[in-house]
Amino acid sequence: MKGYTYILQCADESYYTGSTTDLERRIQQHQQGEGANHTRKRLPVKLVYFEEYQRIDEAFYREKQIQGWSRKKKEALINGCEEALKKAAECINETHSKNLRK
Repeated sequence: MKGYTYILQCADESYYTGSTTDLERRIQQHQQGEGANHTRKRLPVKLVYFEEYQRIDEAFYREKQIQGWSRKKKEALINGCEEALKKAAECINETHSKNLRK
């Protein structure tokens, strides 16, 4: 069964990431306040990004991955900015290996 990972932009400009087997129906549920608690309190919502997968478990895995991302990284994905996505993914901790002196 096909699966979709999607990102909604809520009325308060926050993002919600989810996954489903029926994207159109799920968006309608969110708009009607029948979706997640996060979106129910922030209507209306707008679909700003989605990916299609062959199986729902792949979409669910991707949903969980994206949920852990920063807002900046999600916006790079939404805007299709490959370079910005890579930059947002870079580790900036002082202890990261690229920051250690050799």
